[in-house]
Amino acid sequence: MSLLSSARAAVRRTSADPPPTPAAPPAHDELTIVPARHPWRWVAAAAVLVLVAQFLHGLATNPGWDWSTFFGYFFEESVMQALLITLELTFAGAVLGFAGGIILAPMRLSKNPVLKSVSWTFIWVFRSVPLIVQLLFWANLGYLYDRLQLGIPFGPGFVDFETSSLVSAFGAALLGLALHEAAYAAEIVRAGILSVDQRQMEAAAALGIPRLRQFRRIVLPQAMRAILPNAANELVNLLKSTSVVYVLAIGELFYQVQVIYGRNGRVVPLLLVATVWYVILTAVLSVLQHYTERHFGKGYRR
Repeated sequence: MSLLSSARAAVRRTSADPPPTPAAPPAHDELTIVPARHPWRWVAAAAVLVLVAQFLHGLATNPGWDWSTFFGYFFEESVMQALLITLELTFAGAVLGFAGGIILAPMRLSKNPVLKSVSWTFIWVFRSVPLIVQLLFWANLGYLYDRLQLGIPFGPGFVDFETSSLVSAFGAALLGLALHEAAYAAEIVRAGILSVDQRQMEAAAALGIPRLRQFRRIVLPQAMRAILPNAANELVNLLKSTSVVYVLAIGELFYQVQVIYGRNGRVVPLLLVATVWYVILTAVLSVLQHYTERHFGKGYRR
């Protein structure tokens, strides 16, 4: 009994003792703050600066760039006219292509097997065939069809046209660019539509909103946030793809530059003229993309 009493007394004394006081943290002035060092980051930055300086030095001192010829042809009249044709092909092709894409995308998502199959086949074919082949095909359309008719299907025609007069070289280029662009735009628009929550369309249908108005007022404005980055990228690609129409002897920017350096032999400075104009146009499109995305992103924060 004495051992049990002694153990109980020891437990009571232990429980009665106050808890140990934690040690006070060292004062702020006593702390040694060592900044993180990134020596290899500075080494990489210095190496990049050296490479950039060497490149700029080469641009300034290498006579092969022939800056006098570059500045002499940069605003030359034929180059400006060719630049205008490039812009016409770009924006007309973009408008027609995305108009076709907005039609093809809902067809691809339709439950109607005919519409879905036609849209899928169109996208598959025009994404599979290279653009230069499409341009040459449309330019030689008159070889397959001498005349085009408007009338009753499989019946008599009321109005007919000569194919060669209806589809000129510029028309063939625009047709090829627009159809090629429509195939890619359809997939961009389809991805944007699929990014919209399906429950919003279900709620709109429950309110009795017609399907066309659902697409125009609910789906498309929200889908634009997902569509715009890819659409802008495709527009830049279309701008550069206009250089392919040189095969049809259309005087766009790249073709005109080829004509000039074929005459004077100044290949590098003339190619640099085309390069700088493409860079400037791409920069302008990037600025327009920024403000358009900011407009459609109102009230939305990622």
